[in-house]
Amino acid sequence: MRTQRERMLAGDLYMAGDPELRTMINRSRRLVDEFNHSTFDERSKRVEIINELFGKTGEKVYIERPFRCDYGSHITVGKNFYANFECIMLDIASITIGDNVMFGPRVGVYTAGHPIDHEVRISGLEFGTPITIGDNVWVGASTVINPGVNIGNNVVIGSGSVVTRNIPDNVVAVGNPCRVLRTITEEDKKHWTDLKKAYGEEMKD
Repeated sequence: MRTQRERMLAGDLYMAGDPELRTMINRSRRLVDEFNHSTFDERSKRVEIINELFGKTGEKVYIERPFRCDYGSHITVGKNFYANFECIMLDIASITIGDNVMFGPRVGVYTAGHPIDHEVRISGLEFGTPITIGDNVWVGASTVINPGVNIGNNVVIGSGSVVTRNIPDNVVAVGNPCRVLRTITEEDKKHWTDLKKAYGEEMKD
């Protein structure tokens, strides 16, 4: 017989009140509380806590307070990750985030699901579905990313979006439900590269 944690990580129905899972939750709650109650000057302490809390982290990971998660150990982030204020990650299933990803304020990443049938739902059974976010992604403020979603590389998600389906590479997507607005083009790259160059020239003066 599989444990409730094994069932949870397999995406099957499981009981969240299982003692092993409650022990894991209690660990994450203590670390998250310590993170959120750290002082402004304790940046290195917060980095240490996130490295302990998450399953895997790359270099230069910075998360603003307050932050919330379920287990933490099912979250993997690449290098140069930034999450603004009030980020929530419910990592019932795995959350995998690539390199150079930025979250605006109040971004929610939710792998947790509940049965549609009310009798099964109130029995306490739950399930989770993994979420993957690629490299070089910017997620705008107050975006919700729902269970099972894969977001490609080089994507911009507009603020206030509710992402319910996969988003391909190299697009701007926005809305509720979130839909592809347009492809990111070479003209976009030229525009922003020219602005960056102009900025650099001005800073030389």
